[in-house]
Amino acid sequence: MHFVKYHGLGNDFVIVDMSKNNFSDFARVAKAVCDRRRGIGADGLVLLWTMDGENVKMRIFNSDGSEAEMCGNVSRCVPLFWKESGYLKGNRLTLHTLAGPIITEIIDGQKGLVRVDMGAPRLTRGEIPVAGNPSEKAIGISLQAAGQTWTGTAVSMGNPHFVVFVQNVEEIDLSSVGPAVETHADFPRKTNVEFVQKLDDNTLRMRVWERGVGITQACGTGACATLVAAVLNNLTQESARVILDGGELQIAWPQRGHVLMTGPAQKVFEGEYVL
Repeated sequence: MHFVKYHGLGNDFVIVDMSKNNFSDFARVAKAVCDRRRGIGADGLVLLWTMDGENVKMRIFNSDGSEAEMCGNVSRCVPLFWKESGYLKGNRLTLHTLAGPIITEIIDGQKGLVRVDMGAPRLTRGEIPVAGNPSEKAIGISLQAAGQTWTGTAVSMGNPHFVVFVQNVEEIDLSSVGPAVETHADFPRKTNVEFVQKLDDNTLRMRVWERGVGITQACGTGACATLVAAVLNNLTQESARVILDGGELQIAWPQRGHVLMTGPAQKVFEGEYVL
């Protein structure tokens, strides 16, 4: 299997062009290649199928073998890979995902800077999904996990997120609280978990526990969900800098329409993996 490894702010992925490879046991391969001791090492396996020069089908498998609807950091990596591979002639690429089409644009190829139109957030309990009245927004909901009560806002960016605003994000024990919230009964498809500290009106500090992966350096959809939750809770304006463990993203939600994410991605290496 020929692969290329990319990362977006430390959130790393093994990317495979399926026109040049032939295997179907995706979950098994994902768990094997993502293993950081016995495999290549990554947060996820990304599989791509050619549609045409400006469209590609994308499936994402987490390191535990589960499939993700989409991923913000992957959405910045793939356009750079597709451009380098010679498929993409311009700078705009549409990714066809389980969460729907995602439109991306390479802003600066030299710096690996990519802007992604993440689409409109889904805000009702039924869309996210979260237990309760399916037509109600999930703002300021409370749940018990890891021996504490956590109050947050649930948002879907094509995948579910639970955003909790705290006084000091560095004091959160992500390794114990993260999995307890991820698997809480109120989230029928589990959830990504973000703990967020407001630094000022235009800056948010975020740490993340990713569903099916664990603690990661960055989460693009999580950063988008964080800004949406901050706006819904009147904490920021419609644009803010989100500081993650692996770096920074600029997130905007203009006129509460589509969410725009801008940030870097970088190729790490490529090679052959024996299946």
